[in-house]
Amino acid sequence: MTETIPDAAPDLDFDLKGLPKVSLHDHLDGGLRPATIIELAEAVGHTLPSTDPVALGEWFRESADSGSLVRYLETFDHTIAVMQTKEGLFRVAKEFVEDLADDGVVYGEVRWAPEQHLQKGLSLDEVVEAVQAGLEAGVDAVAETGRDIQVGQLITAMRHADRGQEIAELAVRHRYKGAVGFDIAGAEDGFLPSRFKDAFTFLAQHNFPVTVHAGEAAGLESIQSALVDGRALRLGHGVRIAEDVTVEFDDADDADDTFDGGAGAGADAAGSEDEVDDNIGLVTLGELASWVRDRGIALEICPSSNLQTGAIAGFGEGIESHPLDMLYQLGFNVTINTDNRLMSGVTLTDEFELLVETFDYDLDDLLELTLNAAEAAFLPLEEKEALVEYINEAYADLG
Repeated sequence: MTETIPDAAPDLDFDLKGLPKVSLHDHLDGGLRPATIIELAEAVGHTLPSTDPVALGEWFRESADSGSLVRYLETFDHTIAVMQTKEGLFRVAKEFVEDLADDGVVYGEVRWAPEQHLQKGLSLDEVVEAVQAGLEAGVDAVAETGRDIQVGQLITAMRHADRGQEIAELAVRHRYKGAVGFDIAGAEDGFLPSRFKDAFTFLAQHNFPVTVHAGEAAGLESIQSALVDGRALRLGHGVRIAEDVTVEFDDADDADDTFDGGAGAGADAAGSEDEVDDNIGLVTLGELASWVRDRGIALEICPSSNLQTGAIAGFGEGIESHPLDMLYQLGFNVTINTDNRLMSGVTLTDEFELLVETFDYDLDDLLELTLNAAEAAFLPLEEKEALVEYINEAYADLG
C-alpha cells in the first residue's frame, strides 16, 4: 500500500536531484559516459562518429531522437563494441552505479544482454561476473562518499535470437550472485514473447521473477503474450496498454475527440469505467487493461524514450500527449524510468522535472510514483519494506 505525505506543500522549491529514487528500467549499454566510450574505443580499435565527448554525446542524442526504434537501437553498436572485455564491462558497470547514485537513485536494476558481449572470447558466465564485480565496486565507491545504493542485474535475452533457454539458465545460475530478474529486449514488433515460452516456463519453475519489454514498439498482442507466455510481473514500457482504453470527452467541442485504442477497447469492450480529471468524461477499460490495472502489474514507463522511439505516436506528437498521466490517474501501477540515459540525454531527475512541468505533478505524485517502483522491485519483502520506509522518511523530512 503506497503512502503519501499528509498536508504536503508541493511547491517543489527544492532540488529534485536529492530525492531518493528507484530505477527499474535502465540499460547498461545505454548509460555509458561519452568520455569512457572514447577511451575504451581507442583501446580496442573501434571507430566512433566523434572522439570529442561533447560531440559524441550529441550524436547519440540526435540519433535517438529520430522517432524510429530501429535507428534508436543502432546506436548501441558503438556502446556494445567497447563492452567486450572484462576491463570494459567492469568500468562501465562501476561508473553506471556511480552515475545512478549521483542522480539520487538508492535502488537500481541494471538490465543488459550478456549474449551481446562475447565477441572477444569471454563466456556468458565471465561477462556476468565482470559486470557484477563492476557493480559491487560502484556500490563500494558510493559508500565511500557516505551514501548508499543497492543494485541488481536483470539478465536479458535478445528476442530476435534463439538463446532464450540458455540465458534463462544463466540468470538462474547467478540468482544469488547479483541477478535479480530476467527480461527479453530488442526488436519487439514481430517477435512475441511466445517465442521464449519454454524459457519462461523454466524461470517460473525456478521461481525467478520476470519483466518483459512489451507495449513499446508493438501493442496489445505483445502485452498479452508477455503476461500469458512470459508470466511477466512487470511490463517494460507497457505504455501501449493505453490502446485498450477508450476516452470520451465531456466538452461538447471535443465530442468527436475520443480515443479508441483498437481491438479489445471501446464502449463495446467488457471492462471498467472511470473518470479522469475535469476535461475528460467516461473512460472505458478493455479486458486486458483492466487485468493489468486491477492486478497492479507495474508499467516501467520511460517518458522521453517513448517520445523518441515513436512508442506514443498513436496518442499525439508531444510529451503532453503521453498517456502516462491518464494511466496514473486511472490507478495503473505507473513507474518512471530513463531507459537509456546516454541516448535520451536524461537522468531520472530530468524525467521527474518533465512530469512536473508537463502534468503539474507535485511532491505527493513523485512520492507515489517512487513508491510504486519500490514496491515493484525484485527484492525480498523485508528489503522492499525497508526501501519503502526509507523513501517515506526522506519525503517526510522535506515536509
